[in-house]
Amino acid sequence: MTPAERRSSAALAGVYALRMLGLFIVLPVFALQARHYPGGDDPALVGLAMGIYGLTQALLQVPLGMASDRLGRKPVILAGLALFVLGSVVAAWAPTMAWLVAGRALQGAGAVSAAVTALLADLTRDAVRTKAMALVGISIALMFALSLVAAPLLVSWVGLSGLFAVTAGLSLTAMAVVAWVVPPEPVHAPGAPRARLAEVLRNTELLRVDLGVFVLHAAQIMTWLSVPALLVQAGLPTAQHWQVYLPAVLASLLIVGGLLFRLERKGLFRAVYLGAIALIGLVQLGFIGQLHAPSLAVLGVLLCLYFVGFNTQEAGQPSLVSRLAPAQQRGTALGIYNTLMSLGIFAGGAVGGVVARVWGPVGIFALSTALVVLWLIAAWPMKPMALDSARR
Repeated sequence: MTPAERRSSAALAGVYALRMLGLFIVLPVFALQARHYPGGDDPALVGLAMGIYGLTQALLQVPLGMASDRLGRKPVILAGLALFVLGSVVAAWAPTMAWLVAGRALQGAGAVSAAVTALLADLTRDAVRTKAMALVGISIALMFALSLVAAPLLVSWVGLSGLFAVTAGLSLTAMAVVAWVVPPEPVHAPGAPRARLAEVLRNTELLRVDLGVFVLHAAQIMTWLSVPALLVQAGLPTAQHWQVYLPAVLASLLIVGGLLFRLERKGLFRAVYLGAIALIGLVQLGFIGQLHAPSLAVLGVLLCLYFVGFNTQEAGQPSLVSRLAPAQQRGTALGIYNTLMSLGIFAGGAVGGVVARVWGPVGIFALSTALVVLWLIAAWPMKPMALDSARR
């Protein structure tokens, strides 16, 4: 990478990381802490509060991605981060679950993922874009690890409302990075938004990746509707959950960085890509086997394997989308991609909450397994050249 590319990658990975930390930091404790709010004893309402963020994200990812193609990436990113700050403030103040749902919805309205990844693609060459996108993916994984460690500790000091106040501060910091650290964006000649959108929607290879990110994040939210309770059932108090999460995440990062990326460089990206999907599905089945007599050691291994699959996909999918889409369509393509990601978050929370109320954890993990199997079937015929594009 050139110095400008390194600066762009580090700065935008930092922006993404700060925003995702603001999202992730409430995830490990939300289902447990929501019980302290009026209405927090209803799993369906708790699931809605977790997932509504994804619904508003889904509604705005494509419009804001297309706006970034026409109006510029930075103005759209700054406006979206401001909405995220507003939503965090409302959620921090919320006295009831209804207001908490409203705050989460406002947070989701700051749908800047497409604009951020499109700007990163604009500021890097094809030859180094996978590295740049992998840096974003690694930053997301690290923030997930940090949130799993920090959330149980912080929530015992400041409560759930305090965590939302932290998210507001993180987003304000991200706005400063965008304004003063990220290099100026290149100027592209505007095109016809409807034509670009139609063309992107006809690209079957992109649609396969879009389905994948939907399932990846739906399964993530559903998993964290049940895993914290499993750890408590295994005898580990909430404040000590980091003792399982941290080793699992760090070990997964070593595996992803030390083994899987090497396999990709050897031309085995397809095997890695499909193997990561299968691994996530097998972990869901493993969680079902732990429902009656959970073991902390087994849960730790399952979580490590889950993070291997999740982090591999999180690093590879945005790069794949950015390479499959032409430069002037990246905002639109990544908008659709992030829309499906957001819909996955919403479906994982809303549908997962209903499933938890009716069938309990076994229903959640069974549904996650079925979705992952569907994803694997859809991904299997992907053209080798499409998969190879993420490796170059």
